[in-house]
Amino acid sequence: MSVKHVLFVMTNAGEIGPHHRPTGYFFPEVAHPFEVFDQAGIAVEYASPAGGEVPEDGYDASDAAQLAFRQAKAIRRLSRSRKLSEVDVLDYDAVFVPGGLGPMVDITGNREVQAVIRRAWDAGMPVAAVCHGPSALLGIQRDDGTPLLAGKRVTGFSTSEEDGYARADVPFDLETALRGEGALYTSVPDWQPHVVVDGRLITGQNPASAGPLAQAVVEALEGRA
Repeated sequence: MSVKHVLFVMTNAGEIGPHHRPTGYFFPEVAHPFEVFDQAGIAVEYASPAGGEVPEDGYDASDAAQLAFRQAKAIRRLSRSRKLSEVDVLDYDAVFVPGGLGPMVDITGNREVQAVIRRAWDAGMPVAAVCHGPSALLGIQRDDGTPLLAGKRVTGFSTSEEDGYARADVPFDLETALRGEGALYTSVPDWQPHVVVDGRLITGQNPASAGPLAQAVVEALEGRA
């Protein structure tokens, strides 16, 4: 059986908002999925709009999975992520967009990101995103011009969660934006795990959802074996 590969689409943004809040990808939203994929024998590779190093946020050394990822050789590749324009997404089996506030700066509305996700979707791949990562899905259109999200069951960082976390820093409200494109958005109480699977579209609400979301991706890939 050949090894499956998941492409992580990473942010290069290191700050956000009028107060220049430091940000990047949210560390546990990469560390926990990496742990799940690694245990399943699935390879992970990283790409970003600019390539190279990707900034991080939210590292917690008391979390065993985060500490293990910090010490693993795999994290070194985050300092030399591939440039997204030089990546052929068809070389992979799934696409995963982790959150953090960074994606709202350089992933949302990015045409290269949109093209990669659309090509993966059209090729029948699972497409997954967690927390603020689903902002990458905004603006992607089907052939008939309707949003890819229209009629799709999804989740993502909720309005309630944003109100208590980064309301003064984010350029828009993710829950409102997802609903605005016709997505059938659901959430659970703040910071609790919540994963929504709608066919090949797999989304998670918040950091606590990152590991369970990765497990759902593993199951989707096993279903395509």
